[in-house]
Amino acid sequence: MKVVLFCGGLGMRMRDWSQTLPKPMASLRNRPLIWHVMRWYAHWGHTDFILCLGHRGEAIKEYFLGYSEALSNDFVLSDGGRRVDLLAEDIRDWRITFVDTGMGANIGQRLKAVEPFLEGEQTFLANYSDGLTDVALPDLIERHRATRAVATFLAVRPSQSFHVARMGEDGTVAGIDDVRETDMWINGGYFVLDRAIFQAMGEGEELVLEPFQRLIAAGRLAAFRYEGFWRAVDTFKDLSEMETLVARGPGPWESWRRPALRRSPGLAAE
Repeated sequence: MKVVLFCGGLGMRMRDWSQTLPKPMASLRNRPLIWHVMRWYAHWGHTDFILCLGHRGEAIKEYFLGYSEALSNDFVLSDGGRRVDLLAEDIRDWRITFVDTGMGANIGQRLKAVEPFLEGEQTFLANYSDGLTDVALPDLIERHRATRAVATFLAVRPSQSFHVARMGEDGTVAGIDDVRETDMWINGGYFVLDRAIFQAMGEGEELVLEPFQRLIAAGRLAAFRYEGFWRAVDTFKDLSEMETLVARGPGPWESWRRPALRRSPGLAAE
């Protein structure tokens, strides 16, 4: 399946940093965030990518145009520096299509812009490019195929800690709960989509607003509930927390560094 990655937003919560580089280029273990997302998909056998570019898209192009496997992997240098034998490789089998989808486009408009590059794809994958998870991708795809859904998304618990108030109509507070202890689920940004998604989209519409509402009304939207690791990298604090995780060893999302799991470790009971 082809993988559509939305990587053209302004990243306003990283404003000072994102004025010089787009948020997907935020560095994590000396590689940009978008690389980690792509490497995760590649681990599951999906290596044909379509990048929806926008803000500072040239920075993403330059990174991959100048990509050196030797800088990203261990290697043996010999013959006075004239021979490099790689001990591992990352992107040799990747196919990456770079598409300028506009500076101010929303997610729905970016997806619509790359529709011609999805010709022949009955089902494809899509991602916001700013979240990481250890879910087993085959489980998510299996959930989609087991339903009549046109679109399936990864539903996760909020990773941030904040409090939810329960109150009556007069404003009297009946209780305050940590959001992580409630039954709240949010869109985790990992999608499995059928081509019929384009029929549900109107001109200029955001993907998860009007189109998803139409799918809900038709009973064609599904969610895959997952209680395992998921983090969105929206702020410098999020990025710092992720750096702390990889400093202790492989990050939870780095499936390629760990034995493959047949089933997602945090799979919620249906």
